[in-house]
Amino acid sequence: MTKEEKNLIIDNLTEQVNKASHLYLTDTSGLNAEQTGKLRRTCFNENVTLIVAKNKLLQKAFDKSDKKLEGLYSVLKGSTAVMFTETGNVPAKLIKDFRKKNQKPVLKGAFVEEDFYIGDNQLENLVSIKSRNELIADVIAMLQTPVKNVISSLQSGQNTLHGVLETLSKK
Repeated sequence: MTKEEKNLIIDNLTEQVNKASHLYLTDTSGLNAEQTGKLRRTCFNENVTLIVAKNKLLQKAFDKSDKKLEGLYSVLKGSTAVMFTETGNVPAKLIKDFRKKNQKPVLKGAFVEEDFYIGDNQLENLVSIKSRNELIADVIAMLQTPVKNVISSLQSGQNTLHGVLETLSKK
């Protein structure tokens, strides 16, 4: 690979790093072609970009990026596939679901919500992180609950009030 080709790859990786809100580093070595194809299709369907990159080129892209990703340097060993996403917990859920039938991918590290998660033991923590849309839905549900209670009380009280008024009007 020529120096120009390497620089082009580094620039493309840097652009991906800067564009994505969250990224996961995984080990996909050992997956056969069929399994890799399924993983790529699943990633595509979930709006996750999956790229296999050389560790040195990836580290150089991290250095050139706007983000401070030095916390992930320790996991840049062996085969590395990068998952870029806009929703922090989607790749974790995807990995967990994919591993029901396969041994890999193994989570090496992740940069989610401005924090580092190192090691496969962090997968459950990443799955439990709520996305922005999930948090908005929770807030809306919490705001609707008191209103629903008031409306429910008024509706149930309406029958009682109607009965009282009807009885009074008959007297």
